[in-house]
Amino acid sequence: DVQLQASGGGLVQPGGSLRLSCAVSGFDFDDYTIGWFRQAPGKEREGVSCIRGRDGSSTYADSVKGRFTISSDNAKNLVYLQMNGLAAEDTALYYCARSPESASNYYDYWGQGTQVTVSS
Repeated sequence: DVQLQASGGGLVQPGGSLRLSCAVSGFDFDDYTIGWFRQAPGKEREGVSCIRGRDGSSTYADSVKGRFTISSDNAKNLVYLQMNGLAAEDTALYYCARSPESASNYYDYWGQGTQVTVSS
């Protein structure tokens, strides 16, 4: 079965850091892009970052550039999102999802979210 399991969320003070993990299973990571998304209450879901399994290339939303870093450990089927310099506006439910190489930007499987709350 295809599974994406996000973890690592929590409560952090402004300026703090968190590292989210997305454990993937049931498919070959090399054939997919893994994306991180977030959704805050009352707001639309936002794409945060993604990484291509085949070559490790990545993209970031402007709102997180310079603060967030996406990486992967293909051998362990893990994708990480290192989040530094967190601010209140980063508070959201964070999801990971997969997009097939053959269908760019179409995400067909989603994991459950992990909550990130930035507050003093």
